Amino acid sequence: MRRKEKGLSFVEKKKRINAHVLREIFSMAFGTFAAVFLAVVLTFSMGMRTNTVGVSMEPTLYNGDEILINRFLYILSQPKRGDVVAFLPGGNPNAHYYVKRVVAVPGDTVQIQDGILYVDGVAEDGEAFDKMEEAGIAENEILLGEDEYFVLGDNRNGSEDSRSGNIGPIKRETIYGKVWFRIKSRNGMGWVE
Repeated sequence: MRRKEKGLSFVEKKKRINAHVLREIFSMAFGTFAAVFLAVVLTFSMGMRTNTVGVSMEPTLYNGDEILINRFLYILSQPKRGDVVAFLPGGNPNAHYYVKRVVAVPGDTVQIQDGILYVDGVAEDGEAFDKMEEAGIAENEILLGEDEYFVLGDNRNGSEDSRSGNIGPIKRETIYGKVWFRIKSRNGMGWVE
């Protein structure tokens, strides 16, 4: 009869993977994959990824910034003042998307005097944007129609926008969606406000 020796043992015991732990690992991996897949599908089915063209939205967006556009939002609601929108000028499907900020909505009156924007007779905050050198068609007061929006670039003196006769107030049906996120930019990744 042999006696079992007492003391230290240097024999490693093999560890076995528990079936429960393995199920948890696969469950977490599948959940992560499903969430990423769903996010990608929703982004590209209800939105669009594009690049900004030009300097008209500096310093908010720079030339060549990659942005995401939410086209689903405006199915449920209407553009509001301050929204950054993407639209096709004149509804031309062969043009690139213009990206501008909504400054006036249907029923508002718009006028630019001495380089300052007036919406319904109230002056825009003078510190937020540069004084405009050109008033364009907004030199005289404009009453926006039922489905018209007045848009301006944040770089007011380097923007072709609703002040230009060839663009003017834009129609609701030409607005593709709201610009909500920048993917690649000098400003880094983040929300567009």
